[in-house]
Amino acid sequence: MSDPATVGVIFGGPGPEHDVSVLTGLQAERCLNGRGIPATGLYWGKGGDFHDVGTGREAAGFRDGVPAGAQPLVAGLGPGAERGFARPRRLGQPVPVPLRAAVICCHGAPGECGRLQGLLDLMGVPYTGPSQAGAALGMDKLAFAAVAERAGVPAIPRLDLAAAGEPALQALGRPLIIKPRFGGSSIGVELVDDLDSARALAEASPLYGSGALVEPFLKGWYDVNVAMRTWPQPQLSAIERPIGRSGPLLSYADKYVPDEGMAGAARELPAALAPDVAAAMTARARAIMTAAGVRGVARLDFMTDGAAVLVNEINTIPGSLARYLWIAPEVPFERLLADLIEEALARPAYRPVLAGADGRLLHNAASVAAKLA
Repeated sequence: MSDPATVGVIFGGPGPEHDVSVLTGLQAERCLNGRGIPATGLYWGKGGDFHDVGTGREAAGFRDGVPAGAQPLVAGLGPGAERGFARPRRLGQPVPVPLRAAVICCHGAPGECGRLQGLLDLMGVPYTGPSQAGAALGMDKLAFAAVAERAGVPAIPRLDLAAAGEPALQALGRPLIIKPRFGGSSIGVELVDDLDSARALAEASPLYGSGALVEPFLKGWYDVNVAMRTWPQPQLSAIERPIGRSGPLLSYADKYVPDEGMAGAARELPAALAPDVAAAMTARARAIMTAAGVRGVARLDFMTDGAAVLVNEINTIPGSLARYLWIAPEVPFERLLADLIEEALARPAYRPVLAGADGRLLHNAASVAAKLA
């Protein structure tokens, strides 16, 4: 049985970013245990099952799925000891796995979209990163852009390919970028020549099954990013300019294929920006921290031509938890993780509210049969 002081590091998940999530989770587990914070890896398999994989695992062990020696887990929603993770037994009740908190290292759906957060809320397990609502907002690129605009932060103009009117779509110009409405990272982000090509791609690829967005290709503009964290106080990292593009767009391979993942990708850090451009970015990042209800560590992605600045999207659980961006101010990875855990315990993402559920309405109500008459 795990010690109640153990931290569970959840990684993997049945989604496109499973592999990079494994890498982030293994980094976090290794760092926590190396700094004297007991942690165990909780692997979320591609089939949706959970396993306790313990400590010190290497990435190659997950190449074919669940590594040897992993212990199956079940997620319980019952009362008392039946809530939370447990190890099933052939005879008798499952054995609870008490956890101090969960460090979520899952990127993309379903670990970064609110589904995992909702499960942990119901199980009563404190967790790091966005709340269920914050995760869902961050994963919906159209809704997030609307929230940013409402907060006075100009966003890249984008439209739902299936729902928008033809005149508005035509006004975006050519070429176009198509991307999944609900998705993380750069998976499914493609440059197309026209709307017909975008529609053909949206119909052919399952990545756009829940919706496809189109936006103008901003020639001469480039990516700039900043990380943010909310505990022990709101704080922004240095601004980064990724420079490892293999094409006109910053691809998934550009971000994650280097030997050290995102930490090893080519970048300009801090980015060489005009002071007024950097100031505009930081001011807009702080506005979005409030408007989007950011919790934990997130990364905000902008586009700039060196003068104007437009927000692109937010990654509420960024690759490697954006540890490589914290150079000014300097925040070591172990400090970043310790603060995430402290926030999870001190500022729960969810607190049940029973105000109004005092039984008076039920006591005073007439019979159900009368209500249905």
